[in-house]
Amino acid sequence: MLSQSSTDVGPKFIKEVTDAILREAGKVIVGKSEVIKAVLTALYCGGHVLLEGVPGVAKTLIAKTIARAFSMTYSRIQATPDLLPADIIGTFIYDPKTSEFRLRKGPVFANIVLFDEINRASPRTQSALLETMQERQVTIEGMTFRLPEPFIVIATQNPIEMEGTFPLPEAQLDRFLLKVDVGLPTHEEMKEILRRSHYIERFEVEPVAGAEHVLRVRVMLPEVRVGEEVEEYIVNLIEETHRQPTVKLGGSPRAAISLYLTSKVNALMNGRDFVIPDDVKEMAPHVLRHRIILSPEAELEGVTPDKVVENVLRSVPVPTPGVEG
Repeated sequence: MLSQSSTDVGPKFIKEVTDAILREAGKVIVGKSEVIKAVLTALYCGGHVLLEGVPGVAKTLIAKTIARAFSMTYSRIQATPDLLPADIIGTFIYDPKTSEFRLRKGPVFANIVLFDEINRASPRTQSALLETMQERQVTIEGMTFRLPEPFIVIATQNPIEMEGTFPLPEAQLDRFLLKVDVGLPTHEEMKEILRRSHYIERFEVEPVAGAEHVLRVRVMLPEVRVGEEVEEYIVNLIEETHRQPTVKLGGSPRAAISLYLTSKVNALMNGRDFVIPDDVKEMAPHVLRHRIILSPEAELEGVTPDKVVENVLRSVPVPTPGVEG
């Protein structure tokens, strides 16, 4: 573990942590550094992330690796149509030995919760999880219980298997800070996966930092400088999503806040205490792709939210002046 006190966390240390986690993750995960950085961004912001990809592209492994690297508690929930809210948050059960009801906490009581195939859960169960994500607490039989901090939900979904699923409504999708596409490995990455297949389970991810460092980063976020021209750039990007002819509904104020915060974290992970336009451009696809609702005509023509984001980034001029102290 990197020897740095929780009271002395700065951009340099955050960059060291990020680089160390990527190195540790590289022991068990081939590629996927952009996905890992996106999950770290959500963790530092205190938000949640939706990973979309076909089975077998290391979505679960990424969540477990990050939990181990921060020495945080981890739990996994497999979504099924018959999964109930009590299976997630917990319930009171009767103990015949004491003749009393005692709380059996659900798997949501962990720092990092992986909700696998969220679109297989019923809308009722999805709502229970999303309420937990928003409030960071659960209410069972009228009693409220706080969840551990830091707390992040990493939800996954399969983009091609729609039978027997309940797609998340747009309003619920908006609760996720980021949506990250987890693509297939490249040709060379696939060969490396084959070479590691016999001994990959032997690798142990070493702790890099602790949960206190994550909380300290959140305290630092207001101190990260954002120049007026970068603020203008963020607002212009969000407004441009509404001007696209293929878009029915563009980014909301929550999208602007999400882009603002994640750009700050991206700056910190690159060792800076100020945001540059490249930070905004890097985070824009993850922040916006699940918040853009296409018109029916555009969907029929094969337009994708990612294509819209590309058009938006091309349409809005990038500010050239640097951030002033």
